[in-house]
Amino acid sequence: MPRKFFKRFMPSHTEVKKHKYLRVFGDVLHEPNLWHINRRSMAGAVAVGLFFAWVPVPTQMLFAAAAAIMFRTNMALSVVLVWISNPVSIPPMFYFAYLVGTWVIGEPPQDFEFQLTFEWLANELASSWKPFLTGCFILATSSSMLGYFTVSQLWIYAVRKKRSKRKGTPL
Repeated sequence: MPRKFFKRFMPSHTEVKKHKYLRVFGDVLHEPNLWHINRRSMAGAVAVGLFFAWVPVPTQMLFAAAAAIMFRTNMALSVVLVWISNPVSIPPMFYFAYLVGTWVIGEPPQDFEFQLTFEWLANELASSWKPFLTGCFILATSSSMLGYFTVSQLWIYAVRKKRSKRKGTPL
């Protein structure tokens, strides 16, 4: 059951192998463990993808792919989950990360008015990088751990439910 669910939404490994930014990894992408759909691989992929979704760099997909190779998790899901932070969701996500960082560090949040210029970004980031990066790290770590354990437990539950249904016994 969980395998069919994930297989339905995931891109094929040939699509991911052809991605122009992932060609950097070369023949490593042909490792079969990077494409397996099992509990450990999928839960790990969710953790990797959610972690790098909170990393404020433009090359998140490359970092997620490298981490998927290093931890031997499903690469397709790791890379796809990075897109939780997309151009529409980044402003509220990163503002929330900034607020979490100010709360943890103990600084009051600064009032600012957003402008879409590099100059504004450089000036604002210079004064608020500590709470912003602290919040990003806390949210990346907590969401990846929560994602890992949630997927793992849901997978175990689905397998047990399927097994009990097959045997005709209650869960």
